[in-house]
Amino acid sequence: MRRLQPIPCGTGWIMASLDGPATARRGWVFVTGGTQIRAGPHRLYARLAAELGAQGEAVIRFDRRGVGDSPGDDPGFAESAPEIAAAGAALRGFAPGLEEVRGFGLCDGATALALHGRAAGIGPLLLANPWAVPPRDDLPPAAAIRGHYARRLADPAAWARLVGGGVDLRRLARGLVRGAARETSPLAARIAAGLTAGSRLVLAEDDGTAQAFASAWAALRPAPPAVPLLRIATASHSFADAAGYAALSALIRQR
Repeated sequence: MRRLQPIPCGTGWIMASLDGPATARRGWVFVTGGTQIRAGPHRLYARLAAELGAQGEAVIRFDRRGVGDSPGDDPGFAESAPEIAAAGAALRGFAPGLEEVRGFGLCDGATALALHGRAAGIGPLLLANPWAVPPRDDLPPAAAIRGHYARRLADPAAWARLVGGGVDLRRLARGLVRGAARETSPLAARIAAGLTAGSRLVLAEDDGTAQAFASAWAALRPAPPAVPLLRIATASHSFADAAGYAALSALIRQR
């Protein structure tokens, strides 16, 4: 059964949804990315929560302050520690027998969990396509550009467009220059520091955010922690295609 529940947060409150039984032994705090409401993109979070609830686990999802059904001003993902802590506390109050509270997040929701989950007693974490490389101009991150051109080089139609003059050569040149760069990210280092034992990273292979994260992750010095880095064959950032969703669902439902 799904429950809607306002929960205390700072001097106010935020709206949350709870799935699963109060007798659960394992729970989850779901953190959305961007300004997505707690249902998630394409109802991703709502669907995953229902599946976990059906197998006896408890899940809480929430709207950050100033987003969806929650009042107030949106602090952004980097300042969402109060919401994450409030969600963890509310989940433990709902299911007092919890032996473990895990975290799941997508994009900057994943980054927020890495930054603030440990302090809230949440872990291990399953982080999907963490956001780690901020944009610098109107071009995608370098790693995403490299992935794009790798696919285009294998496409005969792309070569035909180039020969036929259907390609903006100035933009192509800018893309090639940017694609040759090797980007680093302070956020990637902070994500690494926030991972607890048993955490996992999952990346959509052809998603630009995931490609940028993978590049920044590989460039970390000292080397990043030895956590599983799993890849799903999809270009959908939110795993909206049937195969991508099924693969993500299988990962999160693993006991």
